[in-house]
Amino acid sequence: MGYFDAASAAPLHPVARQALLASLDEGWADPARLYREGRRARLLLDAAREAAAEAVGCRADELVFTPSGTRAVHSGVAGALAGRRRVGRHLIVSAVEHSSVLHAAEELERDGGTVTQVPVDRVGAVDAEAFAAALGDGTALACLQSANHEVGTEQPVTEVAEACRAAGVPLLVDAAQSLGWGKVQGDWSLLTASAHKWGGPSGVGLLVVRKGVRFAPQGAADERESGRAPGFENLPAIVAAAASLRAVRAEAAQEAARLRELTERIRARVPGLLPDVEVVGDAVRRLPGIVTFSCLYVDGETLLHELDRAGFSVSSGSSCTSSTLTPSHVLKAMGVLTEGNVRVSLPPGTPAEDVERFLEVLPGAVAAVRERLGAPAAAESAPQTGADLVVDAVGRRCPIPVIELAKVIGDVPVGGTVRVLSDDEAARLDIPAWCEMRGQEYVGEERAERGTAYLVRRIK
Repeated sequence: MGYFDAASAAPLHPVARQALLASLDEGWADPARLYREGRRARLLLDAAREAAAEAVGCRADELVFTPSGTRAVHSGVAGALAGRRRVGRHLIVSAVEHSSVLHAAEELERDGGTVTQVPVDRVGAVDAEAFAAALGDGTALACLQSANHEVGTEQPVTEVAEACRAAGVPLLVDAAQSLGWGKVQGDWSLLTASAHKWGGPSGVGLLVVRKGVRFAPQGAADERESGRAPGFENLPAIVAAAASLRAVRAEAAQEAARLRELTERIRARVPGLLPDVEVVGDAVRRLPGIVTFSCLYVDGETLLHELDRAGFSVSSGSSCTSSTLTPSHVLKAMGVLTEGNVRVSLPPGTPAEDVERFLEVLPGAVAAVRERLGAPAAAESAPQTGADLVVDAVGRRCPIPVIELAKVIGDVPVGGTVRVLSDDEAARLDIPAWCEMRGQEYVGEERAERGTAYLVRRIK
């Protein structure tokens, strides 16, 4: 089986397993107690904190362990905003942040604060100057991920951190995807991460708050973890998380080079193996193990099931996955195709043979899904029947509106238009993306009696 979804959760590292089992015997007592068992637990907790702090590049007393990466984000955002409430209630985030950051931003807006989303370019990167321009006198906090979780694009954290420091605004960096590969560069103020992303156990997050950052923990007071993460510490999991972080860092340089070669192999060969496919994300500034591509005329959920039957576990940011009918906010912000999206994220140790087998299986899986959906086999010239056509796709979900558009575009002469009627939100994203990929002109949208009319002009 090829497990290619490490960006969601990496397999448990052997060192994590060993540390977890050992600390179950030694670290079960309350580390706040002064008796022998408590002192032993305290030593394990302190050692884990020192190891994690060294990996992050911070002081041990700046780092606390939380019950998850999401909790670390929520606590970090809420605490930083509360600590700087006299400055203002303005938060800056990028448009492609993890949902945990965006949910925290929504909470601020519901409470009367304001949020600025900095847009990204077509590869998913923010412009550092645009981010700096969003900073203002009332800005209490800025958030920027170190690398994107869906497409792997690395963000200009160093440049943004410099701008934030000059403006006197703390920067929170979500380092969940990148921390296993190395320290986050730049003069950031707060940092969050999650152990299950680097091969540690689930249920352990990191929250780092640099000395000098105004921070007011929210919620009922608790004496543990500097009052920033209430509740009894899951000491065995914390020890395993710190041990595995140290272990993956020791292997990072060699493994990163190997995984980059494998993902570059996928990036280079997929466009030749599949017609009508777009590889997305930055080709150079990206994480080692992530490669993402989108296939026209493909239902993302169906494709994932097809690949699962072939023995490969991948994920999708498609608008048609089993959990939601809402298009991926990352792909939407990038302006790329949202349908038929496949994210391959290779865990450390992935054999090259598994990648080769994936590339052998993929064309057949995509072809099977396209045939099932009645997608056009190729761009064919058809008799030109008139200057304009209307495609009624109301009530039909992705990728059917785009498939129907592709079938009839050849029926109109060059300069003619196709009006696609659809009530699927994904059409607003995927029809312009189809035009970009196929060299046609997207004219815009109009209100219609049923749904929305999307206008496409044939230019070749």
